[in-house]
Amino acid sequence: MTTTNEHAHRKTDPEASRRTPPVIRLLVLATFVVILNETIMINAIPRLMTDLRVTEQAAQWLSTAFMLTMAAVIPVTGWFLQRVSTRRAYATAMGVFLAGTALAAVAPAFEILLLARIVQATGTAVMMPLLMTTLMTVVPEQDRGRVMGTVTMAMSVAPAMGPAVSGLILQLGSWRFLFAAVLPIAALITWRGLARLENVGEPQLSTIDWFSVGAAAVGFGSLVYGLSRFGAGGTAVPAIIVATGLAAIAAFALRQLRLQRRDVPLLDLRVLRHSGYALSLLLMALGFMAMMGAMILLPIYLQNLRGLSPLQTGLLVMPGGLAMGLLGPVVGRLYDRFGARVLIIPGALGIVAALAGLTQISMAMPYWQVLALHVLLMVSLAAAFTPVFTLGLGALPAHLYSHGSSMLGTLQQVAAAFGTALVVTVMASRAESRVAGGAGQAMAQLDGMRLAFVIAAALAVVMVAAAFLLPKQTNPAEEPETASADIDLEDLELTLEPAC
Repeated sequence: MTTTNEHAHRKTDPEASRRTPPVIRLLVLATFVVILNETIMINAIPRLMTDLRVTEQAAQWLSTAFMLTMAAVIPVTGWFLQRVSTRRAYATAMGVFLAGTALAAVAPAFEILLLARIVQATGTAVMMPLLMTTLMTVVPEQDRGRVMGTVTMAMSVAPAMGPAVSGLILQLGSWRFLFAAVLPIAALITWRGLARLENVGEPQLSTIDWFSVGAAAVGFGSLVYGLSRFGAGGTAVPAIIVATGLAAIAAFALRQLRLQRRDVPLLDLRVLRHSGYALSLLLMALGFMAMMGAMILLPIYLQNLRGLSPLQTGLLVMPGGLAMGLLGPVVGRLYDRFGARVLIIPGALGIVAALAGLTQISMAMPYWQVLALHVLLMVSLAAAFTPVFTLGLGALPAHLYSHGSSMLGTLQQVAAAFGTALVVTVMASRAESRVAGGAGQAMAQLDGMRLAFVIAAALAVVMVAAAFLLPKQTNPAEEPETASADIDLEDLELTLEPAC
């Protein structure tokens, strides 16, 4: 068990403070491996359609189900991480992930493979908040930017590299190799982690509210699924699913407000009373929408319109992902020295510039220009994400770290789904309008992509405006005054409770 004396030693020993704690290094490595699987199936869809005799719409469920499971499970992790030890949480997450990976590697049918992806995602959903919560607990405030830079590398580079890694592996053989290659690596990391990982903090035992679990699963799962269905043809059904999700989320929120009176919420909404955290959530959501919009549009442009193979597409976007990861620790050190605004504002401006450049894509745009714009986008996102994560979680008191990281992870999934739905819907609607006006299919789709990048750039402009509202640093230990202008959620509950 990591003791209070150990943490005090880290704060008083400058040499120890400069080193990343071993527990964080282990968790970063494990998180990188599990998050890589979120996008590793993208390039395998054509192969799966042939081998398992399924349609493209069915094959897409292997990625959609992963995202849905993440959105449904992450809200529960705030409660889970407070009530189990670090080692038990790690063993549970990695054990579940290994079981899903092994099942996927030998899946005899599509339905079994889909189940395996859901099991994988359940383990992944625990790892992300576990890493964030542990970091905020063991790393001194003055070093959090540097360490968070390493964490950002795992959380951003892994999904960016997924398509490239899968493209390379698929050149060597069956789609089963995607899981067979990950399995021994994940098993080794699990074994090393259990041998060296120490417990951080003390678990707090309490009961779980199953209504909240069900409402969270239905609410966030329906919201992400409904958003992912926009652009697939028709809007009535996705709109109904989204409305159902929003209603369930409203019921979930009201339930948490009531449970907060007894200090037993599944997801503590009092994190939103901290203005620095709430503003960081907004910035993170806008940044993820921009990143996921680009990640979905660029492969369509490069493969459908420019004729590149999945592997070539993956290699073209890989430098941006690598640049984003390599800059994470550098950005973290700059945050520790200069604060958040001097990084987030230029980063947001860079995102606007990159997306504005991508609005000019054409059938003849040089590949080096596409590469340069993508690298600029990824570097700008790196400059923004590390300080946003650090500043946001740093604005919370220690007892809310697990709930803050859970809400952060949940909103990432919702933002990713919303960003994807937004750009695909805009692209498809514009393309249909242009085809109806007599334009060719390729030029209509290209025009739709340009408009989608315009919308993404507009969202980035909002991100710039929000960045100017951020403080340079936060005071993490202070609770907001209840008499201040912040929203009092308990008062809000008393107002809304009669409507339940």
